Amino acid sequence: MNQFVLQHGKSAELRLFPHMLEVGIKKNGSIQLNTFLTTATEGIRIYYIIEGKFEWRINHQPYVFYPGDVAVIMPGAPFGSDNGVLEIGAFTWIHLGIHKGENGHILPGKWSGLSESEGAAIGKILSLNSSPVLSRFNEAGKILKCIHAELFGHEIGYQARINHQVDDLLIQVTRHMTRQSHPGRDFPKTFMRLEQVLRENLSHQWTVEEMAALVGLGTTLFTERVKSYSGFSPINYLINIRISEAIKLLKRPDISVTDIALDTGFYSSQHFSTTFKKLTGYRPSEFRKNHLSNQ
Repeated sequence: MNQFVLQHGKSAELRLFPHMLEVGIKKNGSIQLNTFLTTATEGIRIYYIIEGKFEWRINHQPYVFYPGDVAVIMPGAPFGSDNGVLEIGAFTWIHLGIHKGENGHILPGKWSGLSESEGAAIGKILSLNSSPVLSRFNEAGKILKCIHAELFGHEIGYQARINHQVDDLLIQVTRHMTRQSHPGRDFPKTFMRLEQVLRENLSHQWTVEEMAALVGLGTTLFTERVKSYSGFSPINYLINIRISEAIKLLKRPDISVTDIALDTGFYSSQHFSTTFKKLTGYRPSEFRKNHLSNQ
């Protein structure tokens, strides 16, 4: 295993990959001080531990990493070790430049072969994830190893293959995050966490695929679990959450019906009004008038 660092703008190997800001392998044979200082960048950084034990701080929180573990550092998150200490061991990493959507969630760039909806779902899950540690995630090491081989091999089609590998890395990281956070054995607890996330992001146009990915399940199994647990399909369950939040907001006369409609994820005030009447028997304005007159 030879160590190396490739940096965009300095290394010819990355000339065709402007989204790959840095790729490298570091093998450290002795404890080094002041060599792993805390930094924050605009890109997403993914580290895979090959050998040794590393104690790093991510976003000011301490974490311990062992071989097979992966650290995912989101844009702007401070990352380094106490006193800049770099322990004995080896790791490999990739630093990706990213774009951000209007909602602040990260998005793959034009280089990606992911569809718009898939890219948005992955970006959202990465943005919502609260744990930067992915345990026993050897698949990430295999993908990074493949990227290294393609970068130095320059065989026909290597540009497409590398971009495909980066897409696959983001997919696998996202899947591992959801499976690790929601192993599926305690679905009621998982379901409550999902509802919390939905309520905090109601203006987002959620798809069943996105919701299923958040809890680490395929869409078919996810739909079956939601129906079994709530009696509703995932979309109808989401609509019920939107309406329950809208009812809370309609009790506040300082918020317009149109703003409530958009804030709770309806396409328009008409869409909101039609759905609200269907589920409650009242139009939003009627509900508000009745509520205020009864105060």
